Amino acid sequence: MKTFSSLRRDFLRAGSLGVAGAAIPAVSLGAAAQSSDPSPGSLFFNVRQYGATGDGKTLDTQGVNRAIEAAAAAGGGVVVFPAGTYLCFSIHLKSHVHLRLDEGSTILAAASPLPGETTGYNGGVYDAAEPQNPAWEPYQDYGHNHWHNSLIWGENIHDFSITGTGLIYGKGLARSQGPPHHRLPQHHSAPRNYPRPDYPYPNYAAEQPGVGNKAVALKNCRNVLLRDFSILKGGHFGLLLTGVDNLTIDNLCIDTDRDGMDIDCCQNVRVSNCTVNDPWDDGICPKSSYALGYPRPCKNVTIANCWTTGAYELGTVLDGTFKKFAPDVRVPHNGRIKCGTESNGGFINFTITGCVLEGSMGYALETVDGALLEDIVIANTTMRDLYCGPVFLRLGARLRGPKATTKVGTLKRVLISNLDCYNAPMRQGSIFSGIPGYPIEDLKLDNIYIQTVGGGTADMAQVVPPEEIDAYPEPGRFGPMPSSGFYLRHIRNLEMSHVEIANATPDARPAFSLTDVERADFFAITASRNAGNAFALHDVKDLRIGWSRAAADTALSSVDNKLL
Repeated sequence: MKTFSSLRRDFLRAGSLGVAGAAIPAVSLGAAAQSSDPSPGSLFFNVRQYGATGDGKTLDTQGVNRAIEAAAAAGGGVVVFPAGTYLCFSIHLKSHVHLRLDEGSTILAAASPLPGETTGYNGGVYDAAEPQNPAWEPYQDYGHNHWHNSLIWGENIHDFSITGTGLIYGKGLARSQGPPHHRLPQHHSAPRNYPRPDYPYPNYAAEQPGVGNKAVALKNCRNVLLRDFSILKGGHFGLLLTGVDNLTIDNLCIDTDRDGMDIDCCQNVRVSNCTVNDPWDDGICPKSSYALGYPRPCKNVTIANCWTTGAYELGTVLDGTFKKFAPDVRVPHNGRIKCGTESNGGFINFTITGCVLEGSMGYALETVDGALLEDIVIANTTMRDLYCGPVFLRLGARLRGPKATTKVGTLKRVLISNLDCYNAPMRQGSIFSGIPGYPIEDLKLDNIYIQTVGGGTADMAQVVPPEEIDAYPEPGRFGPMPSSGFYLRHIRNLEMSHVEIANATPDARPAFSLTDVERADFFAITASRNAGNAFALHDVKDLRIGWSRAAADTALSSVDNKLL
């Protein structure tokens, strides 16, 4: 039950956001919460007063949308979802309207039509995916450039919010998209020995009419607050936010089986205090796609104090049981923080700080479609039980965009500090890889401790990873690495200080492998010399190593095929 103080807090938040749109009436909060009067000056609009039942069986879509429309018509207001389960198809957000999900309330996504059917639960359907310009639709996957086929969506609206401690449960949403080659492998759609009663799902495809595939989708919006609620099984996207400016996402818990949140072409964004369990896909994923029909950068973004993981069975982070997957259940354990893969517009001015990554992949900064990825700071991170190296930096040339204007982008001015990683995998460490003629530039790493499981072989130390210049950027595509700590290729201006690579078991590979690197400084480096060396140098210019336990003080103007 809401206390007076919590009601007052919601009341004040609504006023500060401007969602009321009118003077606050002089009535008690208790009386206002029961109001269904759509006249000017009303503040609270209870969905039950507009026909929603909250019984989890009756379709409540019309009642919920009527309440939202009434609040919008009154100039703004708070649409209240009291405790109950509201079974819905598409819900339409409006400017100046705040959705408040009270404790014990659930917005439940109704079942989409099955393959070959035209309607879903009780004859209902999700809104049709809006048509797109065929000139740019090929530049991103189907799911990234449609918003209306969602449980909750808004387009070209402003000054609104969704808050409260309730739940958005996307049980009836699709999590696959596009033609068959985009759909999930069978072990994603029906994992073996899966303990949850709602698996396996029907393999809905989002392009089928009437199917919904996102929990919350926003396009070209501004002044948005999303706070305190939870999402269980959010479809292909828990949050798909495209072209949204002045965006705050705070204290969400997302426990899902595809992307947690995609922040695409958004500017002035704050993500804080969020929990994302996402074993099958990315957890927090800024993008800069071509979905708006032009390249728009994602910029001025802060991600702070978040926990992302790919370690836990669906729903068990949300319910607090934290059940890890059995060894015979195949999952990719993604759940990471990644900028990319869609990267047409750019990633500019990012700060990522105070985050914890567990049982997942590591950070990924990717620009392969022409974007400028510049001025990024990552600080104060702890990682544990990773499934790839702690950091993946990739400048590539997939160039999925208009051929006349899409050129190789940049990846430069990245600072990473105070990173601690325990139990990183043997096969791959961190990979920083540009492409020939297009180096990654101006990198600084400081105060880094990485413990790997070790076990790399002398044969692995001889591996030359493929360039994969125009491929989808994923660490696994590069195969095993010839180094246990960092593989550095096509880099210009690199500084590493106070970096330690510790192997839990002996590793026959050097800790650092450098290829086509110009001006690199290593200071106070600690690494095992099980292989008799810590550095493998191939086509390296202007190298300095000082005050390090990994190698003697060294200054080389040019060197090729040398071990230190």
